[in-house]
Amino acid sequence: MHTNALLDFSGLPRFDTVTPADVHPAVGALLTQARALVEQLTDDAVEASWETFAAPLSDCFEKLTRAWGIVCHLHAVNDIPEWREAYNRMLPEVSGFNAEIGQDLRLFAKYKALRNSSEYAELSMAQRRIVDHEIRDFHLAGAELPEDKKPLFKAITEELASLAAKFSENILDATNAFSEIVTDEAELAGLPDDVKQAARETAEKHFKASQDDESQSAPAWKFTLHMPSYLPVMQYADSRRLRAAMYRASATRASEFGPSQWDNTPLIQRILELRRDEARLLGYANYAEVSLVRKMAESVPQVLTFLRDLAVKARPFALKDMTELREFARLELDIETLEPWDVGYASEKLLQARYAFSEQEVKQYFTEAKVLAGLFHVIETLFGVCIRPDTAPVWHEDVRFFRIEAGSGDHAGQLIGQFYLDLYARETKRGGAWMDEAITRRRLSNNSIDSIQKPVAYLNCNFSRPVGEKDGMPRPATFTHDEVTTLFHEAGHGLHHLLTQVEELGVSGIHGVEWDAVELPSQFMENYCWEWSVVQEMTAHIDTGLPLPRELFDKMMAARNFQSGLQIVRQIEFSLFDMLLHSEFDPTVTDVGRSGVLDLLDEVRREVAVMMPPEWNRFPNSFSHIFAGGYGAGYFSYKWAEVLSADCYAAFEETGNAFDPATGKRYLDEILSVGGSRPALENFRAFRGRDPQVEALLRHSGMIPA
Repeated sequence: MHTNALLDFSGLPRFDTVTPADVHPAVGALLTQARALVEQLTDDAVEASWETFAAPLSDCFEKLTRAWGIVCHLHAVNDIPEWREAYNRMLPEVSGFNAEIGQDLRLFAKYKALRNSSEYAELSMAQRRIVDHEIRDFHLAGAELPEDKKPLFKAITEELASLAAKFSENILDATNAFSEIVTDEAELAGLPDDVKQAARETAEKHFKASQDDESQSAPAWKFTLHMPSYLPVMQYADSRRLRAAMYRASATRASEFGPSQWDNTPLIQRILELRRDEARLLGYANYAEVSLVRKMAESVPQVLTFLRDLAVKARPFALKDMTELREFARLELDIETLEPWDVGYASEKLLQARYAFSEQEVKQYFTEAKVLAGLFHVIETLFGVCIRPDTAPVWHEDVRFFRIEAGSGDHAGQLIGQFYLDLYARETKRGGAWMDEAITRRRLSNNSIDSIQKPVAYLNCNFSRPVGEKDGMPRPATFTHDEVTTLFHEAGHGLHHLLTQVEELGVSGIHGVEWDAVELPSQFMENYCWEWSVVQEMTAHIDTGLPLPRELFDKMMAARNFQSGLQIVRQIEFSLFDMLLHSEFDPTVTDVGRSGVLDLLDEVRREVAVMMPPEWNRFPNSFSHIFAGGYGAGYFSYKWAEVLSADCYAAFEETGNAFDPATGKRYLDEILSVGGSRPALENFRAFRGRDPQVEALLRHSGMIPA
């Protein structure tokens, strides 16, 4: 008899036995249980206290969240038809339940009664913050709407969840559908050997799957829009035709230029309409105002001023970067008119000419095992923990599992948390890199000896897998320095989740943290990718095993802010577009096409960008961060949090030691450990002793002298 793995909460997720057929019965049963408990707890006889009301409600909802979280995770990392169907079948029911709970006036009344009771003052800081957040969230979920408006609000919530899932699926399907088969080896000029090897292996699999023996007999190389294939072409391929073809395919993904079933254009229109309707139902002028309720930033004008002030500082550097690049391309590469598909290629050539090294040269030193050992050493040194390999059922053979233990003192060896690491790109895995939670730290309601539930995280990337062999053995994967930085970034998110000391679910780890502060720990960790002591220890050349030479590292440091102006205005462009789209754009007056969303994007580009893409570029159609990833009217959070993270790292710089023990402990205690149990600004002030300052970010970006 098959036991439903999604209903087993005794330990880690049962990825070895869970099946798509488990989803409907398990999630359905948990929804039924949750509704029954709500009926029980909202009875007038149940006191509005923490122990009799808030705690049992949290326990019940956590089971539903954990089970549904496994389904969401598998939909993201193993998006085969069976899992997609199982996910989409239950998505409306889960979304509907969440909307229903968010509008339950009986629950709302209980939380307000708890907030107004004498017990509230006796609750812990974390518990009080949870109660405050619940009251805020009931308002944002439409609990205070007239009864005749609630069904509409619920329908909006459900449709938005469905549209976000479809938006993401369309991008993945459109990405997988495209390939560029190269049969003329001359077109591979400039590409690194490992990239060509990967393309050759991909082509062989392609022809084997299609059973096209005739085509298979001729040498061929297959390139795709997955980042490990796409980025090296844009950076190294001498063939301008190949670069242009790849760029156009990427820039028009999920748009009207491809199959209509994957066109995200109507989805964008509908998402914007629904978000506007949701905001107006709640009494806000626009969706951006709704989004900011859960953030540090207080108003749309404040965010716009922040972005535009940063643009004023960065744009002169970006203009200088672009002028130099155009001149270099014209004089050295015989590219008279620099096009977007030339930028990555020309930039790499300019980097090599100016600093006498290439990204590919550096990549040979960042072998996977050494990178992971280096990352773990940084974490262990900073925070006094130990990271060990561990075992658990996984969803793919590439996935590894680790445990974090206390490193010293009376608790040495005690389990703190665990995490899965899924590094490589796959066709069934959504693009990008992200951290997500599997289990959240909390105090259990039972009286067992070990009454603290240990946190578990997923760390997901899309790097190149190992290719080729040497002496009969598989060669290790190698990562670009950018990929190493991405890994450190996601590890920072993971540490925020795993090293929390908060025992209440609603504000444990990343829970309850303002969205524009949640990137602080991730961006903070990126700085260690630029510390010589770290780089030296986490590099070993793929052929010689030697560490990265100091001379090469010095060249990297000299080039650290190479084109930083271009990079910053690109982020500002995305952030401004997102904020204006959700504050000033009216989707009922204008549409997504040239008279609407794209025109707004052009306006933003004219204000801050230094290169205009082609008219056919459809960037919004794959902007999953704001349409499917929770960053709607919140993309500015990356730059906002970067101010915080740079200032936090400056505290270490001021000691002269990136691993200063006292500063590391203070960072752990005041930023990571407290999670969302107090406002992020208070966390920052407790660590830094003052409000954030932008100077560290400008200095790290090369915009003011060090």
